[in-house]
Amino acid sequence: MEPEKRAQPHHPIAAASTSRWSDLAREAAEQLRAQDRWRVIRTLADTGVRSRLADGRAVVQFASNDYFGLSEHPAVIEAAIAATRRWGTGAGASRLVVGSRPIHDDLEAALADWKHAEAALLFATGYAANVGVLVALARLGAALGAPIGIVSDELNHASIIDGIRLSAAPFNIYAHADAEAARQRVVEHLDAGRRPVIVTDSVFSMDGDLAPLGDLAQLAAETSALLVIDDAHAVFAGCGADLVASAPSRGGAEVVVVGTLSKSLGSLGGFVAGPTALVDWCRNTSRSFIFSTATPPGVAAAALAALEVLQGAEGVELTAKLRRNVDVLAPAQASAVVPVVVGTAERALEWSDKLLERSMFVPAIRPPTVPEGSSRLRVAVSARHATGDLEALREALADLRRLDPTT
Repeated sequence: MEPEKRAQPHHPIAAASTSRWSDLAREAAEQLRAQDRWRVIRTLADTGVRSRLADGRAVVQFASNDYFGLSEHPAVIEAAIAATRRWGTGAGASRLVVGSRPIHDDLEAALADWKHAEAALLFATGYAANVGVLVALARLGAALGAPIGIVSDELNHASIIDGIRLSAAPFNIYAHADAEAARQRVVEHLDAGRRPVIVTDSVFSMDGDLAPLGDLAQLAAETSALLVIDDAHAVFAGCGADLVASAPSRGGAEVVVVGTLSKSLGSLGGFVAGPTALVDWCRNTSRSFIFSTATPPGVAAAALAALEVLQGAEGVELTAKLRRNVDVLAPAQASAVVPVVVGTAERALEWSDKLLERSMFVPAIRPPTVPEGSSRLRVAVSARHATGDLEALREALADLRRLDPTT
């Protein structure tokens, strides 16, 4: 007699979930569309502030973070071409496996000098740099039996938020740009026996406002905390990590600067700059560095050439031009990011579409990138914009406000 076959139990979730994964994705996508949160990637035929849409329409774009237009600079382009011809289009593997090209070493030395640091380390992206440094710092604390506690501004970049999560370190959040609130959070970690790490953007990417770096540096010095600054959007003197670059101005605080090659320098990649011992530790423990292919030589060469332009006489002129351009739209703004907050995601999309009808490409920024009720147009000003471009945008925004006075 054959043994009795027992029915296999069905897991309740498996029994209930009969839809295909693609069907689930379509259903979830419809929910995002209903909330005006669905994203599509727009194709532009040209680079730079003057571009064309895929249908051939000419537009002036106010979306790019290439604030000085250095991705189009002849010296930057030629440097990328020369390095690519010499070393090829790719680096081959992680630098810990295949080694560096001389251009990597040269760029790291230049970046360290730029940020007034002892050393610097290249990462594939700025996102990877933020994730890498925070995970490495958590491993440092764990290795020595001195766990860290992270103190983070509530409006920090998504890469910082993800880095905190991946670090698995205890963390708390302080009210935006409030140094006294940060102090309270630091004390909470100290009381729990943790070494504080304060992390903040220097210029916040969606609002364009500044962190109180001087106060945070003083707080770090008083409490032996480490101050980590994401300097990605700093373009003007006095608004970025240069505020706390020298020992006297930071009161002896230890500072690590995270930067990007893709904004002011018009290339691609990120870096961590700071004390040699901490940079060496990142080189050995930052998984986003260890397990990523190195920056292509041509990309590194472009960044180095852009940095040379930016630090020379032409860079002074470009910075002054960028400042004048920002002043056309927002004289009090301390960065090249000018937010136009309109409230709902629907209104942000409508305004963006109306500007596109006037040949201006200004992206709508919606939740979850920004908090609910604060959807906006994010205007990125470039030194390459003509004064007339900005005056036309200013007039168009004024027209939209007159037509929609609820904003």
